[in-house]
Formats: sequence, C-alpha cells, structure tokens
Amino acid sequence: MAMRQTPLTCSGHTRPVVDLAFSGITPYGYFLISACKGAGQHLPRLSGQHYGKPMLRQGDTGDWIGTFLGHKGAVWGATLNKDATKAATAAADFTAKVWDAVSGDELMTLAHKHIVKTVDFTQDSNYLLTGGQDKLLRIYDLNKPEAEPKEISGHTSGIKKALWCSEDKQILSADDKTVRLWDHATMTEVKSLNFNMSVSSMEYIPEGEILVITYGRSIAFHSAVSLDPIKSFEAPATINSASLHPEKEFLVAGGEDFKLYKYDYNSGEELESYKGHFGPIHCVRFSPDGELYASGSEDGTLRLWQTVVGKTYGLWKCVLPEEDSGELAKPKIGFPETTEEEIES
Repeated sequence: MAMRQTPLTCSGHTRPVVDLAFSGITPYGYFLISACKGAGQHLPRLSGQHYGKPMLRQGDTGDWIGTFLGHKGAVWGATLNKDATKAATAAADFTAKVWDAVSGDELMTLAHKHIVKTVDFTQDSNYLLTGGQDKLLRIYDLNKPEAEPKEISGHTSGIKKALWCSEDKQILSADDKTVRLWDHATMTEVKSLNFNMSVSSMEYIPEGEILVITYGRSIAFHSAVSLDPIKSFEAPATINSASLHPEKEFLVAGGEDFKLYKYDYNSGEELESYKGHFGPIHCVRFSPDGELYASGSEDGTLRLWQTVVGKTYGLWKCVLPEEDSGELAKPKIGFPETTEEEIES
C-alpha cells in the first residue's frame, strides 16, 4: 500500500539551518543539535536577536529542549558528544564553545584567529577538534582548557569539516576541493583526495569505516582508512549534504532544488524524491537508530522524516484508511496534549 511522507517540522530557528548532528543512543533516548547562520550583512543585529542560536531537541520527536546562548555571530557547526552530556559549536565570532548539554551552561570558549566552521569530540569527550577559515586544524585538551591547542597545518583553503576517525587515531578534514587524512599521533598527512569542484559535505561512518563526500551533483563513498573509492551516485541537482543509513541500506541527500532524495545504497536506485523544504537543503543526517532522518534548510526549519513510512514511531502513528475509500494510507502524527492531527509538509 502506498504511503506518503508526513514530516515533523521543527520551527524555532529564524535563520537558515546550516548544520545538525545527533548524539548516540543514551538511557534518555537520543538528541539532536542544530546550528543556524544568524543575520546576514544586510539585516540589523538588534540586541543579538539574529545571532546564531544552536538548539537542542529530543531526537525522535523534535521537541525543543533548550537553546545555547552566547555566540555573537553565525553558528556554522554544532555537535554533541556520544552520551549527549556535552555540546560544541563553531561560530563566525572567531570562537568555538563547549557547553554542558544538560544544564545549557557554557563551559569554555576557545578563541580562534578567524571564523570557525567545524567541531568534533573524541569518543571519550576529552578532546575537541576544530577547523575553520584560517586553514588550521586544532586539537584542544578539554581537561586543560588553558593549554595551547595542538595545531596541524597543510590545508590551502578554509576548512569546512573535520572529523575524528578510526577510533580517534586519525583525522579526516575537507577544505574547498581537498579531503585529507591525518595521523593523530604524528600530526602528519597520510593521504589526500583532490576534487575538481567544491566539496560541500563529509560524513564518517565508523561501522565499516566509510566516508561520504558530496561535491556538485555527486555523492561519493570512500574508505576512511585508505581514501580508496568504493562507489558514487549522481543526483539530478547540486547536493549539499548526504547521509548513509546505519545499516547501510539507504542513502539520503538534499541540495539546491529543495528536494530530498533517497537511494538504495547497494543498487544505487532512486527510491523516493520529494520537495522537502521551501529553500535549499543544507544538511541531512540519519538518527543513530536509523528510524528517521533530519534535514535543515535555508527556509529556517528542521524536518524529521521516517525512513520507513507508516511505522509507528515517535510521534508517528500509522492509521489505515477505511476499506474501499480509495484513499492512500497516511501516517498520522499524534500529540499527547491534543487530538490526533496531521501535519502537512
């Protein structure tokens, strides 16, 4: 029976959503953090109301938990540690910040010399990796916040994304047209990949050591250990972000045509495509359990989508139509405090 996607729409950001990340699965479920750009050059910055304000949400429902207040500029990157006890953000105010994700308190501000674009915790949450416009990777020991960070140079343009990989023994980083693999112990480059167009996003999948890279209309999969190519797909439009399902069954991608695309990872077949937002899609990520994926857009919203439409999960409840009514089955979204209602995309 045909089922139609009915997303959950999370409002709250008034500016474009440029990054999002899920925590691991904790005893309290899993969580989602999102970052937004804040005001553009032409917009007044009145009392800080347009500054980028990262938001924390319950991952399976999108329910707002809190907002991290403190940056004075666009927030380009946001992440949570594995157990969702800490958050980190990267911003245009030349700082990265580390937060207590339970209380919302700012724990430390790490000053940089230029715009910071990306942050990533080690698995034990003891170190934070940052990268940005000054082309340097920095590794901060969060137990010694007053100590100078270790620095790795070698990128020739601003760093867009930097991630720990191989159980934190290696680092993957992307600048405009290059992806580099670094050895953490020696702080030296192991290998690099060059692209003929700008790299728009990068995702690391620890299970299987897979690296997902998007550039132009391409979604490419490489070994995170050797950077050797595994496979690649071509999308019908420029793609800004892609994410691989934890079980490696599906791939989702979004980009400049406002659409979300879902592919079979093994065959490359396009399974679904639909208009996901009212503006370009900047980021997509699967949840840690693979039951849903989140998308963030220029339109200022974050949306949650079911991986398998029609399953009862989170706020979704499958309601079958009466027989012979000719209607398609539609998943409904039930809110505890109201009667069941459907949210239109």
